[in-house]
Amino acid sequence: MHGRWLLNHQGIGDFRLFGIMDSTHPADDALDAMVNDSAINQIYAFSDLLFQRRHRFNRSHIQLDFQNNTLSTQGIEDAPQNDPFAAVMFFQGDVTGTPITFQLTTTLQEQTDIFPVADATLFKVGDWYAVQVTPIKGAAERELQKLVQITAIADNTHIQIGYYNGWELLAGRVINWQKVEPVQFVTIKNLQFIGAGSDLITGSHPVAFEYAVYANVAGIHSTGSFWPVVMRRWNTHYLTQQCSLINPPNTAYGGAGYLTQQIYCLYGHVSDCSVANARHLNDFTASAYCLVENCHATGQSAEKGPFVNHGQYEHDLTYSGNSGLMTFANSGVTWGGSAKRINVRKHVCPWFVARFGVSELTLEDVVVIANENIPQSGMLWVNADGLRMTGCSADRTFIISQASQRAARKNLIQQCQFSLSDDQTAVIQNNVTSSITFSDTVFKGINGHPFASNAPLSFVRCDFYGGEDTTPVSLATSALDLQACQFNNTLFSLRGEEPKQIGIHFSALTQSTFDFSAFTAQPTASLMFTHNRLSASTIIAQPEAGERVIWQQNILLN
Repeated sequence: MHGRWLLNHQGIGDFRLFGIMDSTHPADDALDAMVNDSAINQIYAFSDLLFQRRHRFNRSHIQLDFQNNTLSTQGIEDAPQNDPFAAVMFFQGDVTGTPITFQLTTTLQEQTDIFPVADATLFKVGDWYAVQVTPIKGAAERELQKLVQITAIADNTHIQIGYYNGWELLAGRVINWQKVEPVQFVTIKNLQFIGAGSDLITGSHPVAFEYAVYANVAGIHSTGSFWPVVMRRWNTHYLTQQCSLINPPNTAYGGAGYLTQQIYCLYGHVSDCSVANARHLNDFTASAYCLVENCHATGQSAEKGPFVNHGQYEHDLTYSGNSGLMTFANSGVTWGGSAKRINVRKHVCPWFVARFGVSELTLEDVVVIANENIPQSGMLWVNADGLRMTGCSADRTFIISQASQRAARKNLIQQCQFSLSDDQTAVIQNNVTSSITFSDTVFKGINGHPFASNAPLSFVRCDFYGGEDTTPVSLATSALDLQACQFNNTLFSLRGEEPKQIGIHFSALTQSTFDFSAFTAQPTASLMFTHNRLSASTIIAQPEAGERVIWQQNILLN
């Protein structure tokens, strides 16, 4: 007589209950049985495990604790073509109902959580929606793509959501609301993962989440996984803690060799993670209000870009106390090349680039150190659109260019130090149109490095050291203001045909030359040179321009 046993498990599952005592036999059936039993909310492993299938679940309120045992995937089934969600454990919410669309009749301002809809009665407080706006152009350039919760019905034609939008949306744009039943309160932790395969078909990775809320990961340490160790899309409110990736089999294929990739994500916190010889430690795409802290990249990871955002209208991201190369909004025009309010503090890296449309970038104590094994290392390149830098340094190359003009705040660089190589790269690129103010900043090896833009420049209490290069610093600015600066063995020359207003006040020049002869003959040009001290220095200005050159209380020590 055949029968079936029914286990009274009291909500706790254990692989040993299914006869899985080690990794000699696959544990796939046991995993399916426990996760798909809605009465089980905790699953534990007490031995190493072998998985040979790729599992998809849509349940909530479950914790899987592998207790630091090893999960291996030798012989795992092939994955579908180019599917980064074909993880060993993929938790996915359900898309339900018919999409609701609304075309904006007026501009939707930035930083609002009240959204217009045709009929607010179609929505219910507590429900979740994948909301997105139609593309600006192409297929991917959208300012809004998030998984949000309805928090209130404001009136018959307005709803409130749990998210302040980061970008203005113009009248005529169409917003799409797709109801979702997300998986919620899923935790996967304490796992040593060994990947199998070396390509997008045979490669394996441990975890993926889509349409997930409060889906947390902790203590996953992976060796050799192909796709991101933790793959997320349409996630809101989550933690990724104390995870690592070592030696993925591929770092050249897009999406391969990552620790975590986060697409359309909101309110995430990634902390205490590390990678070695990987591609990206942390990748944000169309994500917002996330924090990355105390994460570090070593080995070949340093030149692959451990910390990136795609430039698909990310906003309000913060990085604190990390190390490794950073590059923002650098994935190409398909995604828009735009980001806003990115904050980086106490970061050490060989290379930092945010030269595309990153508005209101804030850098604090960012240290860029050249590494002879990494091409272009020692470079710090930023966008002059509401730029704020404090206490930063670069020991080879410093470049400011401008790819956007959105920010209301001014560009301010203070208490920084830049040691420039002898390649004569322009510090200020000729596409900069916004004014820039430097204060309490040191430039070493400045000779030969042009300030090629005619945008206004101000230097307050800055020190300039010329080094051995005898090529002058070419200044194209239309307005130059120097206050209480120190010049040592520096050579400056003014160029350009635009009218110029130059003021040099309370500064000290030692063995330096300022050549103003190229522009002082212009009728609208003016030079004010007051309360300065010159020691073995030269000021060159055409005699016929004397009435436009004001000398006042200068001390000549030649």
